[in-house]
Amino acid sequence: MPITQNDVLYTAVATAENGRDGRVATDDGKLDVVVNPPEEMGGSGAGTNPEQLFAAGYSACFQGALAVVARQEGADVSGSTVTAKVGIGKNDDGFGIIVEISANIPNVSAEAARGLVEKAHQVCPYSKATRGDVTVTLA
Repeated sequence: MPITQNDVLYTAVATAENGRDGRVATDDGKLDVVVNPPEEMGGSGAGTNPEQLFAAGYSACFQGALAVVARQEGADVSGSTVTAKVGIGKNDDGFGIIVEISANIPNVSAEAARGLVEKAHQVCPYSKATRGDVTVTLA
């Protein structure tokens, strides 16, 4: 179920200048980065790119969801890491993205880790937002 404006606890605001070959900054000044297309897409690769920013946000959000699920399950996820790989490529509509999420959870069994990751994928806001439109693989 989508949230309404009344449910919002925080709103991030970022403004891009010159699209993929320019600058992106948040209104509070905490993020201000140069963006350039990667060399693989014909760019200079000098700055970051939207896919890297999306991967950073998704991995952080998923790690938070993993912690919530772990607390509910009584599992120890201390020392864990979450990696998001975001790929971009051409599709019928122009371009699309694909995501692979992997987690290293050293204090639980492989089977328990897989269960935690699957449950985190159900509650992570980024996972919910991409569901149905972006292929997300849990590795």
